[in-house]
Amino acid sequence: MDTLEIRTRRKAELIDVTSEIERVVSKSGVEDGLCVVFVPHTTAGVTINENADPDVKSDILMALDKVAPESRGYAHSEGNSPGHIKASLVGSSATVIVEGGSLKLGTWQGICLCEFDGPRTRKVCVKVI
Repeated sequence: MDTLEIRTRRKAELIDVTSEIERVVSKSGVEDGLCVVFVPHTTAGVTINENADPDVKSDILMALDKVAPESRGYAHSEGNSPGHIKASLVGSSATVIVEGGSLKLGTWQGICLCEFDGPRTRKVCVKVI
């Protein structure tokens, strides 16, 4: 397993980590298999979505803000309940097929670390099997 460290810069953002994960896949030597991407955090997630138009990332964040707005009177005392809710909705892992030594992603797809309680230093665990 490889662990990437990603420094986020905003309270909420989607960061394309596809190229870093591709490097891990290439280094692994696995030609055909699976790549599991996991984020060991309760206020961050991983998603696969369009990586060509930055408006898609903004739209995703906007929609998640509508589902879990910052000011809702949450019981959790740390003040980051919206981040926990968004991370639960997005999920903490993604699995991608590896074929020919590369990630089998669609033309417009990329893998994003989803930050919902930043800025922080986040870990992205990558296992190629």
